[in-house]
Amino acid sequence: MRLHLKLHPGPVALAVLVPAAVLLAACGSSSSSSSTTATTAASTTTSRAGSTTTTAAPTTTTTTAAASTANFNSCSVVTQPEAAAALGSSVTPGVLGNATVEGGLACVFYGPSTTTPTNPNVAQPDSVRVVVVKGPDAVTWYNNYKSTPGLTPQAISGYGDQAYYDGYASLNVLKGDSYVRIAVSPAGAAPSLSAEEQLATAILPKL
Repeated sequence: MRLHLKLHPGPVALAVLVPAAVLLAACGSSSSSSSTTATTAASTTTSRAGSTTTTAAPTTTTTTAAASTANFNSCSVVTQPEAAAALGSSVTPGVLGNATVEGGLACVFYGPSTTTPTNPNVAQPDSVRVVVVKGPDAVTWYNNYKSTPGLTPQAISGYGDQAYYDGYASLNVLKGDSYVRIAVSPAGAAPSLSAEEQLATAILPKL
C-alpha cells in the first residue's frame, strides 16, 4: 500500500509544494501491514512570524503499522543540535508521529518559521524529518521507495552500503539492516541535499 500525505503549505512553502506533494504521494508501501485512514476538516494555521493561512480542503492521512519498527524510535539516532545544524536554525525537540513513512515513524524537528499547529504526520517546510527502519525488511522498504513511479532516484556515493537522492526531497541510505531516510526542508527554499548528507554523516555511525 502506498502512503498518501499532503502538505499544509504556509505562506513561504509554495516554492516547494509541488515536488514535496509528489514525494508524499509516493511514500509508503506494504504487502502485509494493516492501515487506517483518517480525514480532518479544514483548519487555519498561524506562522510563528504572525501571518495566517487557511487550508480550505480536507486532508487525508493514511497510517500503516509496520511490525519491523514497532520497538525502534527514530529520535534515538538524531539529536536536536544535529537537526538544527542541518536546517541552519534553531529547532524544537524531536517528536514522533503516527503516520508511517516508508516503514518507520518519522522523528520531526521544527524550525522557527514552521506554521502552527504542527502535525508530525504531515511534511511541512522549515523542518527536519528522519526515519529509520531496522531489521530484515529494511532493504525491501529501501528498494520499494526507489522504484516508486514518478521518482527520479540519483545514486549517491559515500554513505552506507548504497544510497540515492529521490529527486525531490530526501536522501535514502541503506546500511546493513538499517534504512535511513532524511529530509531537510528549509523555510522558503527547496529541500537541501547537502544538508541531508551532513545529517547522514552524523547519524550513520550510530547505526
